[in-house]
Amino acid sequence: MYIASTRSADAAAAMPEDGGGRRRVAGNVLALGAVSLVTDISSEMVTAVLPLYLVLGLGFSPLQFGILDGLYSGVTAFVRVLGGNIADRRQSRKLVAGVGYGVSALAKIGLIVSAGSATALGLVLAADRTGKGLRTAPRDALISLSSTPDTLGRAFGVHRAMDTVGAFLGPLMAFLLLWAVTGGYDTVFFVSFCFAVLGVLLLVLFVSDQRQPMTSGRAVSMRAAFGLLRDNAFRRICLWAVVLGLVTVGDAFVYLLLQKRLDIAPEYFAILPLGTAGVYLLLAVPMGQLADRFGRWKVFLAGHVALLVAYVLLVGAASGTLLLVASLAAHGIFYACTDGVLMAAAGPLLPSELKTSGMALLQTGQALAKLLSSVLFGAAWTLWGMDTAVILALTALAVATFAAVLAHPLRRTAK
Repeated sequence: MYIASTRSADAAAAMPEDGGGRRRVAGNVLALGAVSLVTDISSEMVTAVLPLYLVLGLGFSPLQFGILDGLYSGVTAFVRVLGGNIADRRQSRKLVAGVGYGVSALAKIGLIVSAGSATALGLVLAADRTGKGLRTAPRDALISLSSTPDTLGRAFGVHRAMDTVGAFLGPLMAFLLLWAVTGGYDTVFFVSFCFAVLGVLLLVLFVSDQRQPMTSGRAVSMRAAFGLLRDNAFRRICLWAVVLGLVTVGDAFVYLLLQKRLDIAPEYFAILPLGTAGVYLLLAVPMGQLADRFGRWKVFLAGHVALLVAYVLLVGAASGTLLLVASLAAHGIFYACTDGVLMAAAGPLLPSELKTSGMALLQTGQALAKLLSSVLFGAAWTLWGMDTAVILALTALAVATFAAVLAHPLRRTAK
């Protein structure tokens, strides 16, 4: 078990306290939150309209959409570990993150050029996700290294809350643009590009890198990165994150299911993610604080219980306004309990010089799981119908969550 204490102790000494004696979130975390806020406006503008554009505009079947959606998530797996290892080896987490943000920004212009071509669109989306794969682990490592071990949940909660402001504003802006400009997908993509460029500028101007001395005496290499899996606690948390990822239906499918269940008009599809984002925004910080206090793995699993509720509602347990409000609320609770909380749980298990690599390994496992999950759910929907696909997903998630409760990979640690 490793605790990255050297740099964190320095950060704690420099971090001011609030009136109650608790340490406030570091300025670097707030700067990274601002970058993520602006970048998520850009990303979610595209994500909000993409399912409708592909399924209704280009006529994709659920299986075809599942394959593309899986690639959209899974392609990041091929660059996460390499990018994370380079960031650790060269002590240049800000630079690697900046390259990732830049690649994603350029991909937004590619969306305009590739419009109408499914193949070209797939390549552009792969480039966009490659950028996300490069930036996510270095960004989360910077958050971890800028915070004290006992406030990681709070720090990640604040960052994810700021990130979610962007996730809330992005679909809203996409909806308004499509409402103002009939068929204005190119307009959405161009405005998305402008916000992506602003995110890169904020990173360059306001985020500081975090360099720290070696604490474990090991060399930084790909071999050392994969060697982190020899640690029992870290290996177990990676394993269960993958298992749970395999039985989690992608966000786009959740919104498509709601659109089908409620017969929502296409022009209103882009605002469905606002429900998830609004709940996530309200609960990200409180759930991070609860995770610090009561245990990060407990909160992480509670999020999957909330997702089970959403699936039960989608199976047919509710209809009308109740289905819409309750399922989106449960979906938002799921993200508030899991997204930053998992990274906060993994952070203290990693040596500081391999923190980016370790987080990249964990995120890679999740990305590959989401790829397979999207393909399997899309295939089930195509072969057996929507209702059967959701029932299968519900059953698999219930079994996996119960097994994870019994396994509890962090039971021998403080958290």
